[in-house]
Amino acid sequence: MMRELWSQMGSLMATVVFMYTIFERFFPSSFRDRLQAYAQKVTNHFNPYIQITFPEFSGERLKKSEAYNAIQTYLSANSSQRAKRLKAEVVKDSQTPLVLSMDDNEEITDEFQGVKVWWSANKVSSNPQRYNPFSYYGSSDEKRFYKLTFHRSYRDIITMSYIKHVLEEGKEIELTNRQLKLYTNNPSSGWYGYKQSKWSHIVFEHPASFETLAMDQKRKEDILKDLAKFKKGKEYYSKIGKAWKRGYLLYGPPGTGKSTMIAAIAKFMNYDVYDLELTAVKDNTELRKLLIETPSKSITVIEDIDCSLDLTGQRKKKKEEVENEEPKDPMRKNEEESSKSSKVTLSGLLNFIDGIWSACGGERIIIFTTNYVEKLDPALIRRGRMDKHIEMSYCCFDAFKVLAKNYLDVESHLLFGRIGTLLKETETSAADVAENLMPKSEDEDVETCLENLIKALEKNKEENAKKKAEEEAQKKLEEEKAKEESTQNKEINKEKTRENVVKENGFC
Repeated sequence: MMRELWSQMGSLMATVVFMYTIFERFFPSSFRDRLQAYAQKVTNHFNPYIQITFPEFSGERLKKSEAYNAIQTYLSANSSQRAKRLKAEVVKDSQTPLVLSMDDNEEITDEFQGVKVWWSANKVSSNPQRYNPFSYYGSSDEKRFYKLTFHRSYRDIITMSYIKHVLEEGKEIELTNRQLKLYTNNPSSGWYGYKQSKWSHIVFEHPASFETLAMDQKRKEDILKDLAKFKKGKEYYSKIGKAWKRGYLLYGPPGTGKSTMIAAIAKFMNYDVYDLELTAVKDNTELRKLLIETPSKSITVIEDIDCSLDLTGQRKKKKEEVENEEPKDPMRKNEEESSKSSKVTLSGLLNFIDGIWSACGGERIIIFTTNYVEKLDPALIRRGRMDKHIEMSYCCFDAFKVLAKNYLDVESHLLFGRIGTLLKETETSAADVAENLMPKSEDEDVETCLENLIKALEKNKEENAKKKAEEEAQKKLEEEKAKEESTQNKEINKEKTRENVVKENGFC
């Protein structure tokens, strides 16, 4: 019986092949196309499923579709667990350079709000079209696309919610997996031309994080909460009518971890860092162009802003200073004017921070660092421009414990008490503490490094005490000198008064 069934099926298949060959050979193409169109309409009438295709390239110039990339990233995060046939691709600038995605003509299922959908990766071949000289990617007879299939009763959920969810999730995964970059601004002479840009970059591989940051724990948690609130504040900033950006001022003595804090913020927020060198910017117009070129989810940094340009202190010299200023030689004055390569003004920098152009894009952080906050113009660091002021002070006991854990892998020791007392009595930067904790040879163990730190702190204490004594002696000497001068002035004034009285009474 099975033999007869197979024999009948073979005859039927042969008949179908014969009829299809006759149809293709003897019927004109216009008739075949029309017949296939009607057949497709009949099939669609009875087929309850809807299909949406997402081509790899789109537009007249055949640019890579952003939707295709986002879908590929979204499916890659799931297909490696469910697909049977996978393909491996190398992706540049990613923390996971080898990405697994489903192979061509493979299908997987996905579920959203209880709705089941099917994704398939497809590839079709066609004859190459006429050469397009404007196409960046050239022409090819292979066209790839993703096909989404779902039941027509869920059309609204899929088209209005699910596709948006896939695109957003794919972009978020791509941002999470990408490598952070550190940018610096190029001189304006190299902004134009083939493959020229305003910024150049390298991969940002700074190992700092908030876990390894030497800082008081409570202040560290306060900063983390502030950053987390900002990252989720898109709707809030829109509600209050304010640009989605935030400014941080990091100030304190040298070696207290300001640059390390920037690296930790970048790693926590997963933002690229744009290190702006103001001395390489010619004028306010160039500064504005650089701002436009910085994207969302980025940190713009100006380190040591008090040393970058003449933006500190008073905006105009006092009249007395101008009058007392010695006249300069004209030749020397011209040389000084020409040597000032940057004409960025305080007004231009203020507009850069919170002017109209600063609202371009969103989710941006601006960070200034300085060793001398008192030198900065108050207008530059007021709230609204530098929203949060973070003092990077000398090393405290909490910061020391973090450094001890980082450098010596020790959380407690008998010498910790002595070190804590010395840290309160001295002003020592975290960089100095870290240098003394770092083993210099294989022979140095935990106790040796801690003893070295104690010796350095005691020496620092003695030097501070000596310096303080000298300052007090100098202050006392100045006070005595001032007192003596005051006494002399009083005697002189008395003598002048006597002379005036004698003259008024007519005595010689």
